Formats: sequence, C-alpha cells, structure tokens
Amino acid sequence: MQLTRADPGHRSSQMRGPLPVHLQISEMLIREIAAGRLADGARLPPEREMAASLGIAVGTLRRALADLTGKGLLDRIQGSGNYVRARAELIGIYAFFRLERIGGGGLPTAEILSVERLRKPSDLPEFGSAREGHRIRRLRRLDGQPAAIEEIWLDASRTERLERDDLSESLYLHYRLALGFSIARAEDHIAVAPVPDWAPADFKPQPQTVVGFIERIAWAGDGASVEYSRSWFDPGVARYVTRFK
Repeated sequence: MQLTRADPGHRSSQMRGPLPVHLQISEMLIREIAAGRLADGARLPPEREMAASLGIAVGTLRRALADLTGKGLLDRIQGSGNYVRARAELIGIYAFFRLERIGGGGLPTAEILSVERLRKPSDLPEFGSAREGHRIRRLRRLDGQPAAIEEIWLDASRTERLERDDLSESLYLHYRLALGFSIARAEDHIAVAPVPDWAPADFKPQPQTVVGFIERIAWAGDGASVEYSRSWFDPGVARYVTRFK
C-alpha cells in the first residue's frame, strides 16, 4: 500500500481556518477505506514510515490514528500494528462529499472565492424561510488538484452574518460547531451543465464547457431545508460516487 500526502501544509489547529493536519490525514484515510483502497483487515505501514511518507510528525499521525480508532475504523494492536476495520457506514467530516478522484479516494480541500449575502435569485428552487441567502463560491480540490467549483446558498434565517474568515474547510462542520445545527440529509440530482463564467482560472474546463453537474438541497436535523448548492466538476479529474452496502 502506498500513501501520498495531499499537501496539507502548515495548518492552524483552530477550526476557524483549514482543518488541522491530523484531521486532514484522518479524513484522507476514511476516504481511502470508503474507496476500497484500504481493505478490511489491511495492516498500515509502521508509524514512523507512514509519517515520513506523508511528510508529517509521528505525533500528528498518532492523533489521526486515534481519531480513526475512536470512529471504530482502526484496531491498534500493541506490538503488532494498526489494522483497518471497514464498516458499512463511514462517518467523516466529508460524509456528504460524493466526489472522488478517478482512481478513488482523494482528500478534499476548499478555497473560498467569495461570500455574499444576497436576495435569492429566481432560478433557485424553494428552500428555507428567508428571502435572502448567503452565497458561497468555492474551488474544490482533490489531493491538491482542482476538481470542482461550487455555489452554495445558505438560508439567511440560520445566521445574520457569514464571514469568509470564519468558515472552516468543511461548511457542514462549521454549521454544527458555529451555527448550532447539523445537516441530517441531502438530496442530489446529477446532470451535465456548462461551466459558469465566474469559474476561476485554476479550474481547467473553460466557461461554457459542458461538465458534470450536481444540484443539492440539504435539510437540518429539525426538518427544515436550509441549503441549496450546485457544483460543476471536471470529469477528467473526479467522479460522483455513492456506495451501498
């Protein structure tokens, strides 16, 4: 088994910015397990070797492995090693993120392009109770490679203000920790659509190129629809994956 680092870089330990490195590594491994690239019962490399291959400190790796152990995805056997425990339901920060690299897995990261509070445009489906929403545009990468652009609308009834610097790598984690609600379910519709004109230069498909397209409505735990999003993904980099076990 070969693991490659998704270039977390020097990450802040605060959830107000990008995810801490140990959580990035944990999430990367969760997605590798989900993709079947780390099979049930597989023995991970020795910790020092694994940390070196990922370019991180052994202590950081051990925090990531402790997170996986706490989720029931790893057996840590003293004197023997760390063994994968694949489960039917893999719960991670990116549990609702369905894009993977063509070969499977891949660590998602997000670059915020803009955050604005606006009146909901007429082409959005009905969701939430407010007339306005917070529009978030992002570039998503998988293992550092641009894979998708997103436009997310959060119903303004959930927060008066949404500041760019406050958002974490995972919006759903930010909703739970900072705004006090969790996304309980989501409904996706998959199609194709042209890349919008606001796409950044880092996204390889040019505007008006037809690519994969995902529309999503998400509901909070109280049953209210709170978010609408649309994503355009590069089919040469990513694929949409849903697994049933």
